[in-house]
Amino acid sequence: MIPDHLFDEGINHNSYLQNDMKHVQMNKTVHNKTQRDYEQEQRDLLCSQDGDTCEIHDQFYRDHKLLLVLFRALAVMPITRSGPGTVTFSWRSGATIYAICFYIVMTIVVLAVGYERVMILSSIRKFDDYIYAILFVVFLIPHFWIPFVGWGVAPLVAIYKTNWAKFQVRYYRVTGENLQFPGLKVSIIIVSVGCLFLAVGFLLSLCALLDGFLLRHTTAYYHIIIMINMNCALWYINCKGVKFASQSLSDCFRRDVNMECTAKLIARYRYLWLNLSEQLQLLGNAYARTYSTYCLFMFVNITIAIYGALSEIVDHGFGFSFKEMGLFVDAAYCSVLLFVFIDCSHNTTLKVAAGVQDTLLSIDVLSVDRPTQKEIDLFIQAIEMNPAVVSLKGYAHVNRELLTSAISMITIYLLVLLQFKISLPKEAPALVDT
Repeated sequence: MIPDHLFDEGINHNSYLQNDMKHVQMNKTVHNKTQRDYEQEQRDLLCSQDGDTCEIHDQFYRDHKLLLVLFRALAVMPITRSGPGTVTFSWRSGATIYAICFYIVMTIVVLAVGYERVMILSSIRKFDDYIYAILFVVFLIPHFWIPFVGWGVAPLVAIYKTNWAKFQVRYYRVTGENLQFPGLKVSIIIVSVGCLFLAVGFLLSLCALLDGFLLRHTTAYYHIIIMINMNCALWYINCKGVKFASQSLSDCFRRDVNMECTAKLIARYRYLWLNLSEQLQLLGNAYARTYSTYCLFMFVNITIAIYGALSEIVDHGFGFSFKEMGLFVDAAYCSVLLFVFIDCSHNTTLKVAAGVQDTLLSIDVLSVDRPTQKEIDLFIQAIEMNPAVVSLKGYAHVNRELLTSAISMITIYLLVLLQFKISLPKEAPALVDT
């Protein structure tokens, strides 16, 4: 994140033009100051490093606090609010100790159910049934990722959450308004409750539709499916938060430019926009492990489920059997989660620069002075040099290209598996003749 001293220097002193404008600033007397100038000076006294100030302006944390509580309850992300405006992670905290205890208990349950599923898997000789049985084992794997993709990234996530508070203080300093997230809290409540009911409904439907998936086996899967749903919900809420911030920033920028288009104003918003762009990049870096494994899990599940359903259709025709329906439900479920994850990222990146860029391009550069023209050019260059992209630490960019790549990869593997299946019956007669 941009350090406070650099941010203050950028928005208060306009360092790129400081030498050119020094004589103008010296000649500006107290009598020339307006009420707006006085209010701006008062806001500039605020410090984003002050915890109490951050606590006052941290609306984002207050709105999505429920999600953090649910993630602590699931023992996935044991981060806590250790002080005003500060989110931290500690191996000695009560949340982490609870997470370890919860994980140990659920590991015993998962291993017990997993042992039964592996025994069933080892007793199967038919290739199609073997692939079908693998699906139940694959759904247990995310449990063992929790220490790596949850606890391992918790320090980075804590920094990301804390930086949201700092950004909101800076947003208030520049725009004069508190950043609001209308409807976000209600959306989180609906999405959280929906994730719980969706997980229960999904597992009960698989239990009813797929042979060999016993009701008592679902006890090992509930926290895993809820965690998968909540990860999708968390990403959606974070992207929605950035989207709200982008829209609000562009609206305030347009309003202020229409009132007074000056070099200092453009510079202030340029630094604020860079801070928001950095926050979007920090989102991808903080959750890189979590969502890289999340995507891999979805790819594998969709491939196995679609193959199993197509295999049934090839063997017995499309008969709307329970097995076919169960596999299609699994494929559709994972596909929807993957689409939501990718699409909300894509929509967010489009919003980050669009509104600000439109306002910059709408300014009549002939009607403003030379320093302002320079700042407009610098702002446009900053947008071009810092494109709004959600990157999982360089492993993948989360946009619609990732979705098309996933579809291509899944299609290739399906074709290979189906070709292998079709080739099996042709080889059997040849072995009998010999």
